[in-house]
Amino acid sequence: MGTHEILVLGAGYAGMSAAIQLAARAGRREGVRVTVVNPHERFTERMRLHMTGTGQHLAEFSIPQLLQGTGAAFVRGWVTAIDADARTVRVDDARVLRYDTMVYALGSEADTSAVPGVDDYAYTLNSAQDAELLADRLARLGDGGTVVVAGSGLTGIESAAEIAERHPGLDVVLLGRDEPGASMHPKVAAYLRAALGRLGVRVRGGVEVVKVLPDAVELAGGETVAAGTVLWTSGTRVSPLAAAAGLRVDGRGRIVTDPALRSVSHPQVYAVGDAAAIRQGFGIMHGTCQGGMPTGVHAALSILRALEGKEPKPFRFGYYHTPVSLGRNDAVVQFTHPDDSPRRIYLTGRLAVRYKETVTAAPWPTFARMKKMPASGAFWPRGGRFTRTRAAR
Repeated sequence: MGTHEILVLGAGYAGMSAAIQLAARAGRREGVRVTVVNPHERFTERMRLHMTGTGQHLAEFSIPQLLQGTGAAFVRGWVTAIDADARTVRVDDARVLRYDTMVYALGSEADTSAVPGVDDYAYTLNSAQDAELLADRLARLGDGGTVVVAGSGLTGIESAAEIAERHPGLDVVLLGRDEPGASMHPKVAAYLRAALGRLGVRVRGGVEVVKVLPDAVELAGGETVAAGTVLWTSGTRVSPLAAAAGLRVDGRGRIVTDPALRSVSHPQVYAVGDAAAIRQGFGIMHGTCQGGMPTGVHAALSILRALEGKEPKPFRFGYYHTPVSLGRNDAVVQFTHPDDSPRRIYLTGRLAVRYKETVTAAPWPTFARMKKMPASGAFWPRGGRFTRTRAAR
């Protein structure tokens, strides 16, 4: 019997969680080879890119270095095509990798295609490189310049607050269809909006940006808002690779999975994180690190069960909290029901800052613990933290 090839495409929060679990428990197993494919050797802390975007320097983590000693291999390159029937992946249009089992973890990014001018004139936080370009632009903008943050979701809120705090001479305008914190408890939403006001952020909800111009954004109805810089955080999209490969996808291009996180059309493919349409009792999960890392862990354990001739178990998940930073000295934490609806419990101010910094700290220590994990254990998320439990085997 030949080697069973496991490919992990993407090394974000979900992909790395799957890769480290697999490497720790199967990387040295005879007849099994784990390979991680990612465009960069550096791990990107997506949850902290709003900090990078304002010129703050974060620790850099090397994916190949973490994989050392596990038996897993690392391939640096862009995935350009997948042949789901032949079970091959093309990297940089030059290399072809074969797989028996794939973990598809290519994530999502800000959708810059839906609104004219975004690709040409707006900045994004899709990568560390994009965030560094924004930081350089903000440093050169000068006092009195206007920054429009388009999108009033969590990324937009955190970015607007961070920019206003780090660059108090800039005029920061947050635009979105909804008021910031609209899905939170009314008291939490009120605190959040007051905090943005204290930082000098001008908030306009109930508006839609329909075009980005070289020096402004145009709203539905024809009004324009002057902008020296536009940061686009409205909407997300996933790679078209899954749909092009013939995998069954939903209306947003995410791979439709069964309860064990296998593709319903190609069960040798497991989909995790933002790239997957994972149904739970409350509906389809939305993309967050809180949900992404557990899907990666579960996919790895499902693959290990399948290698042992066992049936994978269904994935079950419930949300626990929504932490939102408001600069470096303020935050809110909305505790939630499993379906992500708000509870009446919340934290604000310095206590919320400490809580958020604890539960959203760099995942590297968690990955390192996974790497050293004995075969009988697994790390599962509990309220944003990872604790050691018995493996779901």
